[in-house]
Amino acid sequence: MNKNVEEFSKMFGGKKDLGKLLQGLIFARWLSLYMYYIRKLGLADPEATKPYPEGVIPPEVEEMTRLAVERMLPTELSRETSTYHGKVVKLDEAKALLELDRDISLTNLEQVIPFKVARDIILKNPDHIAVIECPCRATKENPCRPMDVCLAIGEPFVGLILEYKTNKARKISQQEALEIIKSEDARGHIHSAWFKDACGDRLYVICNCCKCCCIGMRTHILGIPILAPSGYVSHIGDDCSGCGECVEFCQFGAIVLNKRAEVIYDKCMGCGVCESKCSLDVISMRRDPAKGEPLDIRELLERSEVSK
Repeated sequence: MNKNVEEFSKMFGGKKDLGKLLQGLIFARWLSLYMYYIRKLGLADPEATKPYPEGVIPPEVEEMTRLAVERMLPTELSRETSTYHGKVVKLDEAKALLELDRDISLTNLEQVIPFKVARDIILKNPDHIAVIECPCRATKENPCRPMDVCLAIGEPFVGLILEYKTNKARKISQQEALEIIKSEDARGHIHSAWFKDACGDRLYVICNCCKCCCIGMRTHILGIPILAPSGYVSHIGDDCSGCGECVEFCQFGAIVLNKRAEVIYDKCMGCGVCESKCSLDVISMRRDPAKGEPLDIRELLERSEVSK
């Protein structure tokens, strides 16, 4: 067993979780194939496109990947059982995660990550960051560009996907990672932190998502609660001119135009895209307890230090 696989396997408690470890290794090595089967089997998406040419992947690997996805799918229909899910984060929160300069261990984050499984933030060498081609974009016809927008954070994830060359993985600096999320933010795409049981029940990647390609967003829009809101909700001031720019950019269809822009509260995920796109600066993001607690790593670390 090589070093990266050995470090990855330590998250699964030895032999008792061999099944989950195997699923994690399949997920890390054949990520786009894994997401293809989620798109095809879970969403019945007619635009699902195989990410690899015929013959590139051994038939037994493809069969194992399909079986792993089939086994996972029945658990994904509620927050009580979901083992693969995400949390919307505003741009400043995504930046804070990417700027970490020390190892951290935050567990039992049920107020922040409202799922029973996979909600820890345990980062070793958080300055180790790799960018990969988005597996959601890679499995969709005519995807958004650029492709390399998903950011794996910390070890053992970065070392493993670099070794496997998963989705053209390449190591980047924290500054390069910040430039990627700022560029995606300028395109009106949302930032989300993703958690998975087969990745040690913890945070492993920050994605930059669009409703046209992202499997997680499409799943959420279809009514399956795989994505948790940021903890904020959009508020539109009285000086709104009704230009409709925010309506165009909202990835969740949470703003409508009725002479002036109006927020559909239940649909708003608090991503902050509307705020950044408002040319009149009349949109603000307001904390809302009913939308959960923000994944603000700075606040969580301060709270952790106080409790020691």
